[in-house]
This record gives sequence, structure tokens and C-alpha cells, in this order.
Amino acid sequence: MTNPCEIYDLLQDYAGAPVPVGTVVIGLVWTLCEADAVGLSMSPGVQTRTLPWAGTLRGKTLSELVAWVREFDPYRATVGMAAVNAGINRLGRLPDGVTLAPKDGAENNLAVFEHFLGEMRGKRVVVIGRYPGLDRFAHAHALNLTVLERQPGPDDLPDSACEYLVPEADWVFLTATSIPNKTFPRLAALARDATTVLMGPTVPWLPELRHFGIDYLAGVEIVDTEVLRDTVCEGGGVRIFDAGVRYRIAPIGPESTKAWARHMIAQATAERERLKKDMEAWYGRGNAARFPQYAQLEAVDRRLSRLDTCFKRLWDASPDP
Repeated sequence: MTNPCEIYDLLQDYAGAPVPVGTVVIGLVWTLCEADAVGLSMSPGVQTRTLPWAGTLRGKTLSELVAWVREFDPYRATVGMAAVNAGINRLGRLPDGVTLAPKDGAENNLAVFEHFLGEMRGKRVVVIGRYPGLDRFAHAHALNLTVLERQPGPDDLPDSACEYLVPEADWVFLTATSIPNKTFPRLAALARDATTVLMGPTVPWLPELRHFGIDYLAGVEIVDTEVLRDTVCEGGGVRIFDAGVRYRIAPIGPESTKAWARHMIAQATAERERLKKDMEAWYGRGNAARFPQYAQLEAVDRRLSRLDTCFKRLWDASPDP
């Protein structure tokens, strides 16, 4: 297994920025963070009345809240993950993929399973995380599908079964909630020999996930921020898939990930050059104080360094012809 902290280092370097956070909403099902863009994470399945920081998050920087993704406290980790996704989404660069438009009257939260139905038939499928309606879907299509869940229902197995079932699976659908709850490093390692789909609104659009053995990202595009915010605030769960977001499926094989990384490198390089010119102009005007956007320049440098490393690893594994 890779260093279990690696994914959290990557998330901080990609998403951290001195950008002020606006709204943070902890809904019944989803947690939402707004900071130039919107990010989501699944809310903890535990109740509390004693959050000591409630009412203090507006105005903090993305970098401050993104750091919470490393925490083991479920609420802080969840807020941190939503901030990570806001930070990554503000970069505005999604990988090439297929957008799954919602269908009237359909269970749109199951659209990813519908998309991969042909590949799943006759295979051993393990789903980590509970998806409402999945039992009916699996039964209707005669799938050999097992659900592992931290709080198992009548037809689920406990998540401890992962050590036995995931290495034997052909397909693994892994909830991205495994990132804030700290099970991702081990689960990704166990699923190395399977075709693995990291899925859900918690998915960060991060090319490095290829290096953790992920084959597909099945995250969301936010199509209506206002509807999404209202739905989250009003306790919506699967309803967000009907209007606020839609699933996007992106294969992250070597070539597609190299193309994605190239675009992100070009974007980060242009941003760095703009900031460096602004810094030269700032000091050229005789200012002795520190360049006001220096923290942003540092954040871009960290992101660019990560992207360069990502691209080198991809190139070493699969050079261009």
C-alpha cells in the first residue's frame, strides 16, 4: 500500500488557496461548501449538538478548511472534503468523459450502475457504500453484487468483509466518502486487481487517482448551484441527482489522464506567469510590503509541482509513441 497520507497531501496541494469561504451547509445527507465554486461531501451519519466551530466558518480561507480533510473527527473531515471539492472545482477543468443526463421518473442516483450494466453482467461486483434502490436494481438484472456498509442493512455485509471480498472482485464501486472517513487508502489497495470506479458527489476531480488504481471517476457536475443549495439545505439526498447535479463518468487510463494533466499544467503555468508579472509590477511600483497575492502564487506552485510529478509518472508508465 502507498503512504496512506499521500492522498490527503495531494488534496491539500491541489485545493488549498487563500480564497475566502462563503457558505458552508451541513445538511442531513450532503455537506456543501462555496468558495468561488461549490463542493460537496456526504454528511456524517451521526448526530451532534455540540459543534464548537458552528457559525465561524464563513470568511476562513479554503486552505484552512481543506486542511480539515486530514482530521478523524467526522464533521471536520466532511467539511474539509467539501472544501477540497470546492477548491478543485474552482479550477474549472474536468476530464473528458460522459455526462449522464437525468431521466424523468428514473432513480437517477443509480445512473452509474445503469451505465456499467453490460460490463457487470456475469462478474463478481462489490459495492462499498449503500445506494438507495440498488437491491432492486441488482435483483432486476440478476447481478452477482454484494454491498459492504459500515452500518449494514439486512442484505449488506459489514465493511470488515472488504479484506476477504474486494481482492476477489472483478468490479469494485467505491464510494468517495472513503476519503474523508480514512478507509480509501486500504480499500484502493485491496481493489488493485479489479476494475475500480470511485463514485459519488464526494469524488474529487484529481488525475493522480489513476496512481491509486482507480480506473474510472464517477463524480458529479454541478448544473444548478441555487437548486443544489436549496435541496441540500432542505434535507435532500438522492433528489440532488434530479436537478442540482448530474453524474459524469471519466475513464482515467494512461492516455486520457496524460491529456487531462497536460491541460491542467498549461492552466496552472498560465496562472503562475500572470501572478509573477503582477508581482514584478507590484515591486516595480516601489512597494516594500509583501505582494498581496504571494500566498496564491505559492499555492499555484504547489499544484504545478504535483501535476509535473503526475505527468512524469504517467509518461514513465506509458510514453507517447
